[in-house]
Amino acid sequence: MKLFIQIPCLNEETTLPLVLESMPKHIDGIDEIEILVIDDGSSDRTVEVAKSYGVKHFVRHTRNMGLARSFHDGVDYALRHGADILVNTDGDNQYPQAMIPELVKPVLDGQAEIVVADRQTATIAHFSPFKKLMQRIGSWVVNKAAGTDLPDAASGFRAYSKYSLIKLNVVTQFSYCMETIIQAGNKRLAITSIPIETNAKTRESRLFKNIWQHMWQSGLAILRAYLMFKPYAIFASIGAIFGVAGLIPFIRYLFLLGDGARGGHIQSLLVGVTLLLAAVMSLVIGIVADLTRINRILQEDQLELAKRQHYGVGLGAREYPHSAQPAVAERKRDAA
Repeated sequence: MKLFIQIPCLNEETTLPLVLESMPKHIDGIDEIEILVIDDGSSDRTVEVAKSYGVKHFVRHTRNMGLARSFHDGVDYALRHGADILVNTDGDNQYPQAMIPELVKPVLDGQAEIVVADRQTATIAHFSPFKKLMQRIGSWVVNKAAGTDLPDAASGFRAYSKYSLIKLNVVTQFSYCMETIIQAGNKRLAITSIPIETNAKTRESRLFKNIWQHMWQSGLAILRAYLMFKPYAIFASIGAIFGVAGLIPFIRYLFLLGDGARGGHIQSLLVGVTLLLAAVMSLVIGIVADLTRINRILQEDQLELAKRQHYGVGLGAREYPHSAQPAVAERKRDAA
């Protein structure tokens, strides 16, 4: 069993030693532990520092590509080099690397395909009350979209099984955290979380300029991911709102017409017709979007087969989700 621990870095020569020095050297159930540093366009000595600590695996971007692209390229590298489990941590030493054995344990035990560390944000001293509130709201929205129950959906300290990495597709360019949870939940991947205590803050986040940008970008990522899986629910809801709003002017017009005001209030009729047309258009868009969703699912099935061929992943029990392994074993016994 091979574990890859990937560390996305952007000018982390100061904090990277803290991360590498605290990496576990042995984990029960893991035969090999490999460290992968993703240099996302650093202009300092990040790579040289990593090499001085014996790191042999690197993904290098000549310019800054962002966290989502770094995660995508790290996953590709790890799978091409035989990773069975991938842990994503951070180069700023926010996360306690000593908790990696606990993070991968549910995957090793067959209890989950993805494990998300719960930072217990309500207890983090340098988080403002407003940021703590936004973290709770963000996690609630993601859980509603994904059908999960994760206390800290924005945490980037995670463990992924090979199977989950094959199933997931990162399409956002901001942060993969929310998107992959929504994808995993809708693809029925088993997800769990473990509580951790974060390390002391070493620097400000480089992912966003301020909390408002983070909220806006995260909101767009959540909406995009939700539209991928439940477009009809969204457009049907919009259509229902337009429909109800369109009936009100019609009722008003009919009521006034009954009072003898035959020539007036035509504006109510026009507003009602416009809103009802918008309701019909929303339903039509929802149907088209749902058909597009079905087509995307078929394309993702083909993409999964292509990934398996590309990474040399077979269809044995080891690559199936843990919940499917008993069924695979039964089929093997029947074939025998």
